[in-house]
Amino acid sequence: MLLASAQVDAVVEVRPLACAVCGVLLLGEDPAPGRHQVTDIPPVRPRVTEYRRHTLRCQACGHATTAPWPAEMPTGDFGPRVAATVAVLRGRLALSQRETQEALNTLCGLEVGLGSISAVQDAVSAALAAPVAAALTHVQAQPVVNADETSWREQTKRCWLWVATTALVTVFLLRPRRSSAVAKELLGAAFGGIVGSDRYSGYAYLAATQRAVCWAHLTRDFQSLVDRGGESAVLGTKLLAIKDGVFVRWQQVREDTLARAEFVRAVAPLQTALHDLLAAGTDLATKRTSALCKNLLKLEPALWTFVTVPGVEPTNNAAERALRRPVLWRRRSFGTQSAAGSLFVERVLTAVTTLRQQGRDVLDYLTGACAAATLGAPAPSLLPLAPPAALFDRRDLPVAA
Repeated sequence: MLLASAQVDAVVEVRPLACAVCGVLLLGEDPAPGRHQVTDIPPVRPRVTEYRRHTLRCQACGHATTAPWPAEMPTGDFGPRVAATVAVLRGRLALSQRETQEALNTLCGLEVGLGSISAVQDAVSAALAAPVAAALTHVQAQPVVNADETSWREQTKRCWLWVATTALVTVFLLRPRRSSAVAKELLGAAFGGIVGSDRYSGYAYLAATQRAVCWAHLTRDFQSLVDRGGESAVLGTKLLAIKDGVFVRWQQVREDTLARAEFVRAVAPLQTALHDLLAAGTDLATKRTSALCKNLLKLEPALWTFVTVPGVEPTNNAAERALRRPVLWRRRSFGTQSAAGSLFVERVLTAVTTLRQQGRDVLDYLTGACAAATLGAPAPSLLPLAPPAALFDRRDLPVAA
């Protein structure tokens, strides 16, 4: 696809000099010449700014006065765009520190020591502290949140990277444990919305009516029953059939070929059938199968939240997608080496993921945040322009027919 002429930096006109048949000199202009565009990247050279602070002596009293350094001058060796570039290479492209060092040298002609990369990370982390805290508060006020967690390493210690995602804002927390205490920190102890997740017990402090259990995980649970064989396989096959029936109708809702009220009515007999199968499964001799059925019965309202509450998805894919890039980062860099490094991870992932959700330029935002920190000014907000949605009143939720 050709760019408009106004977006082209240079034009090379290629004209024939003489007629290819008789050799006569050719003159004039082609009103519609053939066009071919070539895009290239010019050599990148870092721009170095030297600040020179002068001290001058007063001719009247003899006092020597030294000019203050400019407010916009960074105290370190690198400017805000270098810091932002390091954050993008690390937090978006998942490069290790050594790979980041190599990329800056190869692509930008900039030599940065490993120690300087760590120092730059700390500066970016500090610049993002306030907007990330505001993003966490925003997420905790949303009516629907998807949450998940994955393992991480800080030196030799096993940690957990938690994520809570909404339509326009996603936040990460990196903590040394996987527990309900961290779930409360992530969602808020007074969380009043609905959280989509797997069956992890850390979210059990919430009422089952505030949870939406992921059906992708349930599908794997049902398939494991089939793989177990015997009476478990019979049960698993029937449960998978119910799942298929539910999702045929859910797809119709997604395609706007089935109204939600009709969907609620169509799913009601499948809900009853699932309940009866799980109740029967609690009496099976296979302990693992019986335990699964008992657990699902305790969470039964959470299995059907997506049926009655608009905005709730039947799977936890949103949170799992948010964790894919951090998982690649973990595999390439083997985690972090300090608490400061872990803090940088959670903050830069929050910023990068949220900005991409909103279609905002990541490099420009991070540059602005670092420049603001130099001036002692507030960083730009990560929140969308629309105000946070108020918590809904659960008394207004539709009830299954």
